[in-house]
Amino acid sequence: MKNIGIIALAAWALTWVLGYAGLGNFLHVLVVGIDQSMISLAPPIAFGLFFVTSITLTVIWVRQKESNAPTDEASSGRRKFLMGSAAVSGGMVGAAVATMGRIEGWLRVTGPALSAEVEQTAPVVNASWKGARIAHKRPLGRTGFMVSDISMGTTQFLRHSDPEGLFRELLDRGVNYIDTSPDYAGAKSETALGNVLKDRNRGELFIVTKWCTSDGHVSQGSSVETYLTALDDSLQRLNTDYVDLIHVHSCDSVERLLDPNMLKAFDIAKADGRARFLGVTSHTPNLEEVAYAAIESDKFDVMMLAYHHGAWPKQQDIIKKAAEKNMGIVAMKTLKGAKHKGMLEFQNESTSYAQAAFKWVMSNPDVSCLVISFFETEHVDEYIHASGKSMTTNDTAVLQKYDEMIAGTHCLANCGDCLGSCPHAAPINDVLRHRMYFEDYGDQKQAMQLYSALDKNADSCLTCTAPCTGACPQNINIQDRMSGAHEKLSLA
Repeated sequence: MKNIGIIALAAWALTWVLGYAGLGNFLHVLVVGIDQSMISLAPPIAFGLFFVTSITLTVIWVRQKESNAPTDEASSGRRKFLMGSAAVSGGMVGAAVATMGRIEGWLRVTGPALSAEVEQTAPVVNASWKGARIAHKRPLGRTGFMVSDISMGTTQFLRHSDPEGLFRELLDRGVNYIDTSPDYAGAKSETALGNVLKDRNRGELFIVTKWCTSDGHVSQGSSVETYLTALDDSLQRLNTDYVDLIHVHSCDSVERLLDPNMLKAFDIAKADGRARFLGVTSHTPNLEEVAYAAIESDKFDVMMLAYHHGAWPKQQDIIKKAAEKNMGIVAMKTLKGAKHKGMLEFQNESTSYAQAAFKWVMSNPDVSCLVISFFETEHVDEYIHASGKSMTTNDTAVLQKYDEMIAGTHCLANCGDCLGSCPHAAPINDVLRHRMYFEDYGDQKQAMQLYSALDKNADSCLTCTAPCTGACPQNINIQDRMSGAHEKLSLA
């Protein structure tokens, strides 16, 4: 076949493109959490077809090339095998790199941030927290609604032995902002809330849900009817005629943020009273672009962002600009990844780590409230005790003590500033996270297993000239920490 080599190369080029735009994008929307029934299988299927075609064409090219080479049979067989293996392997590596490039941000940034261990319950309960009630409310931007500064998230509250009883207790304590979603525990979260809401004064509460089904987020480009059906299903489960706010949830692209069908569906729902305000949540690799697009569009009333002391350095600017547009700001992921073993030193403090972290978040006057998932009975007193309270010297000491404990060692999951400085492309953030598991969480076995599974480890750091020096905004001595990690985590 004439020009088979060029044809094979062109096929691989298309395969790589489809690796990013086809299979990679398919994996991306799965990670985002889109309802799988709404995801087209055509792109990954196209990738698969081109992948097989590229391998076939490569094999044909190798056979044709070798058939024209004057050599003995044994030598020809070995050469053919080596050439074919190298060509196919190169193509497969290119396809893998292209595919992973589409979800690299989730693997490198957001996944580690969301999976970070945190202290959620104080090891020692202080008697002064007992009976705490919401003491302060703030306006939620242009909605005008006064929301409890400590508010309820529902991702984990079904872990409680009596979630409906827990919810009633929170309402009785003054919590009036409730954040949920159809895909929390397969819609069980909304159903449990609805069993309680039907007996409450609806006008005193601010109920928030998302454009989701029980299987995931409504995908970009879905019909107006699909969006509205998802909302109607939420209303039925929540036992209410309307939600105060509906979010585009876990948004990672401006295209999904400004989906014309979603905007039209909201206009219809707002006109007939099914939804009052529109919002967006994001804790994704593309948070900055999405946040600024939401602010500039003037279409969103509320923004919910991951926000806690010492993380997301650019958050302050985003929050300030949103507040200037009178958008309500809701903080989530407010507990920074905590060192479990080290946090035991705080057990005699009158302020728990969670309370200090909450006060820090609410010290920003542009933040309307924070949402936290209550799932232990102890959380009611501990968390709500922080309501209306300003940072004290004791709170500052708790956070400073924590920061001192992690000084020069804590690798911010949402950073990655150092990665481009390594000539060996070592996964610095992964290595240091596995060292944290080993040293701080006491899970040496898992840490060593995870380290051994990395494509690249830190052995190159032992003899490197360390161009990474100074690349860490937290002033971590990268080479020293990496070399130490290799010594601790190596199975050999």
